[in-house]
Amino acid sequence: MIVSMKQIAFSFALILLLLCSCGSNTTKSEITAEMAYEGVNNYCHSAYDWSVAKDNPDIMGVQMGEETDSTYKVVFRSYTGAFVNFYVDKASGTTRMVEKVPSLNIEEDAGTIELFDYLEKK
Repeated sequence: MIVSMKQIAFSFALILLLLCSCGSNTTKSEITAEMAYEGVNNYCHSAYDWSVAKDNPDIMGVQMGEETDSTYKVVFRSYTGAFVNFYVDKASGTTRMVEKVPSLNIEEDAGTIELFDYLEKK
């Protein structure tokens, strides 16, 4: 009888553990593609001078790039011909920036930003 009570208690504890771990996975906040685009777009509009694009808005822009299992790539194109690739970590929002100047064959790390700093608070 004691053995079966131990088995019941163990089974109850195991079920409770499984239920708790499943719930934590569903409440995990993950960055969406829309959040990645919005945050990077807001950053670019605050960090770069867009006045040169006032008469010709097509010379500068922000667009989505490739997506991997862990990151979104968002690309800023400058009127100078340079690109800044933003690699947004889907889990944390930490965003790594890599600047590329194709005409000069230059590519270098340009730092990081926290995506949540550039998302509108709702």
